Amino acid sequence: MLILASESPRRRMLLAQLGVAFRVEVAAVDERRLAGESPAEMSVRLALLKARSVAARLGIDGDSGGGRDTSRDSGRDNPGNPGAIGDAEAAAVLAGDTVVAIGDESLGKPVDRAHAVAMLRRLSGATHTVYSAVALLAGRRAAHRLSATAVTFAGLDARDIEQYCDTDEPYDKAGGYGIQGPAGAFVTRINGSYSGVVGLPLWETRALLRELGVARA
Repeated sequence: MLILASESPRRRMLLAQLGVAFRVEVAAVDERRLAGESPAEMSVRLALLKARSVAARLGIDGDSGGGRDTSRDSGRDNPGNPGAIGDAEAAAVLAGDTVVAIGDESLGKPVDRAHAVAMLRRLSGATHTVYSAVALLAGRRAAHRLSATAVTFAGLDARDIEQYCDTDEPYDKAGGYGIQGPAGAFVTRINGSYSGVVGLPLWETRALLRELGVARA
């Protein structure tokens, strides 16, 4: 059984593209950046934290207090009953985290319209980096991968920004935009993983699933 520790519809869509069966559990963690933490480190830490949080809540990590990874992979792909974990020892937990950064500054998700407008002004005409980490807990093993993608925006005028912020698009996304939606028209260049910018780097995810023997993705 593979569990996706995410409420993101974009991560669900991307994981489904790999042809693996999974069920979803929402991870609730404190996503604030730690002092001295780089955006890349933050992305990896939060992906691992989300996976461990769901594993501990469902009783499949064997050590919710100490943080060891003790869920056990059964080699089966089974979405299971959405209301029950079933065989806890057969579960593996996958989680992802995406951080949008300009230099060493992580932008996070906008809290309101003014914040979204300010973020898009920062991104306008500039190149930023999207760090997208994926973490997998299976058996007593934990592994992660990280993609880093450079994304360049065209210069945006006030009308571009205001019209985009009139939609619901900016408010649940790191950096205040989603490349898979209307904001894709703002992007002039991308160097790295498109799926990582959307929210789940598919090459890295597939490699993890194979490495830990969870699925033949």
